[in-house]
Amino acid sequence: MSKESVNHQGSRPVRLVLEDGAEFHGWSFGYEESVAGEVVFNTAMAGYPESITDASYRGQILVLTYPLIGNYGVPGKQREHGLLKFFESDDIHISALVISDYSFNYSHWNADQSLADWLKDSKIPGIYGIDTRALTKHLREEGAMLGKILFDDENLPFYDPNKENLVAQVSVKEKVEYGSGKYRILLVDCGVKNNIIRCLLRRDTTIIRVPWDHDFTNEQYDGLFISNGPGDPKACSKTINHLSQALSQDTPIFGICLGNQLLGLAAGGDTYKLKYGHRSHNQPVLQHGTNKAFITSQNHGFALNDKTLPEDWEPLFTNLNDNTNEGIKHKSKSFFSSQFHPEASSGPTDTEFLFDDFIDLIKQEGN
Repeated sequence: MSKESVNHQGSRPVRLVLEDGAEFHGWSFGYEESVAGEVVFNTAMAGYPESITDASYRGQILVLTYPLIGNYGVPGKQREHGLLKFFESDDIHISALVISDYSFNYSHWNADQSLADWLKDSKIPGIYGIDTRALTKHLREEGAMLGKILFDDENLPFYDPNKENLVAQVSVKEKVEYGSGKYRILLVDCGVKNNIIRCLLRRDTTIIRVPWDHDFTNEQYDGLFISNGPGDPKACSKTINHLSQALSQDTPIFGICLGNQLLGLAAGGDTYKLKYGHRSHNQPVLQHGTNKAFITSQNHGFALNDKTLPEDWEPLFTNLNDNTNEGIKHKSKSFFSSQFHPEASSGPTDTEFLFDDFIDLIKQEGN
């Protein structure tokens, strides 16, 4: 479909302006309001409803590299265990969506509305007609950068979401309990994906979900889980302090994504910002101590420098593309983490066995 024919249908012209001055021009298919944020890209072929509701994208302008988006619409809002069944949270967390081609006609057995209508209802801008290949190449060369979506002659300042405590924006405000299983899991919510909760519930657990800054040091639980979440992990100083105290105990700990970084910081390591982050469904990782490699789903802009860890810690996984850390473990205690998403919604489920490993450690500690 040409830009001329789309404009004739009533789509407004809109532009994406990067902080280095680069501009990309397209057409609106979402909510029509100028916004600013950090521009990042995701290379997944499917899973836009899950990605858009992933709290790890908080404050970001998301560029989807797969050329056709919107063709299967957006699922309905059915709930299971009190959670939206086909989404990763109750809210859209991106600031805006940037794509190449938008499918105005969608078809799927589970579709309840179009992507455009969903974005408009949630007041999230969407742009199509962008050369996302050129944009992604630019971001790969220059790195993730600030950007803004502008309509007409409007303007607004650039906004860096990483300067804020984004975790505080997406975490629950009070305790929430799920399930009635045998093993009591205290889940520190830094922006947890719904599928993490689903994976734990399938393993005979009761989950106590608490805010990111909740003091859990006097709580009773069989296992401690530290979730994924957005932004700079060093903004979560309260979580790091509580986690440092938990490391003096023997209760099993499992962290995912931001949880990997927080566990490393609590252990005494350091973190840093990646050039453009890992955001895809096909990142290969090597498990240390084996010859096994796994294909993983990822979404993060910061990483743990495992070379800064104390001697009683060691890497568990390493990214085979750039050799960055993908997980750590304690050499003698039942503490471990993964930088990738073993719950993988959407994405490959090759590493879901890590949830089984976590429950096995809890069983061992209980004997």
